[in-house]
Parts: sequence; C-alpha cells; structure tokens
Amino acid sequence: MNLLLSLLLRGINAKLSMSTLILGIESSCDDTSAAVIRDGYLLSNVVASQAVHEAYGGVVPELASRAHQQNIVPVVHEALKRAGVTKEELSAVAFTRGPGLMGSLLVGVSFAKGFARSLGIPMIDVNHLTGHVLAHFIQVEGEENRLPHFPFLCLLVSGGNSQIIRVNAYNDMEILGQTIDDAAGEAIDKCSKVMGLGYPGGPIIDKLARQGNPKAFSFSKPHIPGLDYSFSGLKTSFLYSLREWVKEDPDFIEHHKTDLAASLEATIVDILMEKLRKAAKQTGIKEVAVAGGVSANNGLRNAFRAHAEKYGWDIFIPKFSYTTDNAAMIAITGYFKYQDKDFCPMDAPAYSRVTL
Repeated sequence: MNLLLSLLLRGINAKLSMSTLILGIESSCDDTSAAVIRDGYLLSNVVASQAVHEAYGGVVPELASRAHQQNIVPVVHEALKRAGVTKEELSAVAFTRGPGLMGSLLVGVSFAKGFARSLGIPMIDVNHLTGHVLAHFIQVEGEENRLPHFPFLCLLVSGGNSQIIRVNAYNDMEILGQTIDDAAGEAIDKCSKVMGLGYPGGPIIDKLARQGNPKAFSFSKPHIPGLDYSFSGLKTSFLYSLREWVKEDPDFIEHHKTDLAASLEATIVDILMEKLRKAAKQTGIKEVAVAGGVSANNGLRNAFRAHAEKYGWDIFIPKFSYTTDNAAMIAITGYFKYQDKDFCPMDAPAYSRVTL
C-alpha cells in the first residue's frame, strides 16, 4: 500500500515538475521565424529574412510565400536545435493565424497543422498584433526581466498598424485610438521611396535622422479628434513640398537628405506622442509600452525616455530583436493561452484582415 502511494505521489510530482514547452511559428509577411519558450523563458528565436524584395521597393506576396516554403523547415529545425529540445518534448505549437499576407500565412498555418497533428499535441492560434503587445513578457535566463503590470498602455506602431491599446490582461485588450488611413511605418516607407532612398525605409530614415536637424523643415500635422491617428496628410505634404524644392534645385534631396529624414521622423514622433500623452492623461495609467516595427526607431525610443522623465511614466521598450516580426512573441502568447487551455481546432483557417 505504501509502495503504491509512493509511486502515485512520484507520478504526480513528475507531472507537476514537467515544463511547458511552446514552439512559436511566425510567417505573416516576409520573415520566416520559429522560437521555443519554456515556462515563459526564451530558449531560441530564429528569423530568416527575405532580401529578394529590396529590388522591388516593397514586399511581393508571391515571392514571400515561396521563400517561406523554402525556409520554414530549416528554421524550425534550427530553433529546436538551439533550444536543445526535441520535437517530442513540445507541449503545443503556437502559430500566427493573422493578420498578414494570405499566401505567407498559409505556409505557417499549414506547417503548424501538420506538425501538431503528427506529434499529437494541441495547436494555439495567435493574433499577430497581440503577439507584438505581449513581446514585453518574454523573459531570458540571466537577464533583468522587467515586466509591465496590468493594466498598461501600449503604443503599437508598424508598417500596417498604428494603435493605442489599453491592455487589461493578456486576453483583454481595448483599442483606444488607431489610424484612420495610413500607418506610421507606411508613411516612413513611402516618404523614403519618394526620396529614392530604398526599401525598407525605416532603418534608412532612422540612420539619416541621427545626423540631421529635426527643426529644418516643417510638415503638416493632422487635426483628428479623440485618440485616432492620420498619416496620409503628412505623406501628401511631404511629397508636394519635395516637388517644389526639387523644381528649384534638382539636387535638393542629396543636399538635404539628413535634415529631411530628421524633420520627417520628428513630425511622426510628435504626432504619435501627442495622442499617447492624451491617452495616459485620460486613463491615469502610468505604465506605458511601445511595440511593433517602428518601435525600433531611435527617435521614438528617445521620445519615450524623455516622456518618462517629464511625466513620471514607467516605460517598457522592447529589445530590437522583438520589434520586427519574430516567433518569440508568438510563442509567449501561446504560452499564456496554453495555461488557459485555449486551443484551436485543426480546421481553423488563416485570416488576412483582423483587428485586436
């Protein structure tokens, strides 16, 4: 009897001590990524980027999905290898279900379904935007891991989205304001293209802006009520101003590109921060985070630090590797959903358009 009880207790303890291992897969646009998280701690995060789009000045959906098909198996293999785990040890597979490019999403979704089915483990669907917000909860062994407390505000800025979100819980997010037309990242990319600087525009504008005068040129700012954003007017203002200046001096862009980049960046950052200040004041929330591809911009990061000092905000700025599309943020979201046994059926389709 005692032996039986001892074996039973040992079995229960073994089960309790078992780790939760989540494989995350991200393929929403032009980055193929896989990551492994154990009990909230990141073990590996592998990203394969696609240089093929640079020649076209933007992402070509058909080329992106073909590159995903080539990359997905080696990327997942490398993520498991770096994490030091086998596929049989995985608890679940988390994948980006949307939003994104349908052809790209289908590669990740189809792989996740086949992989989970073959291993007999659950699948967890993740909203790409939720993943960006929850990237702040990724922890790494041996590093200082400061995590935000609920509720907190998050400025989500990328090539496709510009939103102010009140995060009440990992699965309870409220959009307080969002762009009514173009996203901040899209405006940066388009203006960079107009200047003939290449694609993607974000890193190029960021680099040039560090050497320029942010007050050299002024561009129109929108007057949108509430907490919503608009960037189409700024884009048009930049284009028309540039046309006039180039008429007078054909080499105007070459002579003034650092000042143009700095002024454009400063205008976009001012627009973003003005509404974020309003949101913080209205909600009384002092914990403020930034997420998404544009959160890699140094001008925006510096503005966050300045606001923290001036307004007493407790700010959360992600590592550069968590700003762009990555599977670590998908895996951490999957980890939270796994705790609640929030799984998705095998016939769940991908979706290209969706909000939080």
